[in-house]
Amino acid sequence: MHHSNPRMGVTVGLKVLSLVAIASLLVFEEWVSTPACNLVDPFEDPKFEDDPENLKVMLVADLLLLGSESGYLSVFFRDYYISKFFRKSFESLKPDLLLVLGDVSAKGSELTRSKWTSVLQQFYQILGPFVDLPFHAVLGDRDIGDCSDLDLNKVNWISSKLPGLDPSGCGAFEINNISFVTLNAVALLCGNNSLRFGIEKVIERESLEFLNETGGINDSINTTDANYNFMWRVHSMPSGSGPVILLHFPLKQTGNQRQGGIDTLKRSPISLIEGLNEVSKPREHIGAGLYKLRHTLPQNASEYILRALKPRIIFSAHSHSFSDHVHFDQTREITVPAMSWNARDDPGFVFATFQKTGRAISISYCSLARESHILLVYISIMVLFCFFCLKG
Repeated sequence: MHHSNPRMGVTVGLKVLSLVAIASLLVFEEWVSTPACNLVDPFEDPKFEDDPENLKVMLVADLLLLGSESGYLSVFFRDYYISKFFRKSFESLKPDLLLVLGDVSAKGSELTRSKWTSVLQQFYQILGPFVDLPFHAVLGDRDIGDCSDLDLNKVNWISSKLPGLDPSGCGAFEINNISFVTLNAVALLCGNNSLRFGIEKVIERESLEFLNETGGINDSINTTDANYNFMWRVHSMPSGSGPVILLHFPLKQTGNQRQGGIDTLKRSPISLIEGLNEVSKPREHIGAGLYKLRHTLPQNASEYILRALKPRIIFSAHSHSFSDHVHFDQTREITVPAMSWNARDDPGFVFATFQKTGRAISISYCSLARESHILLVYISIMVLFCFFCLKG
């Protein structure tokens, strides 16, 4: 007569439970890694998104990478998930271009060149197999420092490591007949220094090229601000007919706000556990930045960009949160949220689609899973597993 071994039954049960838990975690990871994207413009023609000739752009900001200074939590948890976020976003959205709007590094202004190199290596590792996707990066204050320690040689070196930037941290490129201009917004905050003057020359050059291409009439007008003696060109071309502007700091806001922020939009599936009206507070796990999150460009610098370049649209960052703003001349500015758990519990990014045959731009806000929810799931599974082990 054979007697069943209760210990063997418990062992088999634990093995089955372990397999179920692992399978559930794999399914869960795939689910929470998929972005939930929602159109900011609810009345956009759905056929607009389906044209294969349109330019699809993924815009991220404030990755706040630590490079060689990363701890175990960053290396084995946050970097793992941010890499999955990128992979699932690329697979589902299939962007033609990736734009990073500054603060790639959390402490870049304090790092040596070798440590900066480790940050760039970390960024490329996170992109994984999609590292060959065309991308362009903007300099942020955490990358190069504030006005008090802005070093021209360091800016030149960092700019040389990022595609498409000149020694001053600016750039201009064109893809699918859509022009983009990158500005070093950090330098525009500074007073009389050579780097800021270099940024003004870039704006003047792009303005002249824009005039030559469009045949607009221009005349020089001098501002009267004591700290910013900008010279801009007033021309007959309408607002919105210029290039797409990329910069880290938002412009000084005037006019009306179109969208108050991410809380007016849907969030990722896991974010639905909490109410839509809850506001996520910024984090400071890696220390406060050099400038407050509400910091913007001065009003005269903002007007200088709007009047000289007549931007088609402006994309900025720094605030760690999403916003959609219309300036006095009807220029639209989208502020891209932080895509890092170092910055906020509920990161996100922006997906923009540029119409090939017209001037229309479709903007979507894409939300990602909350770190607190993922940790809660892991802890719950561990508690249940320990409970069954003790019960057995």
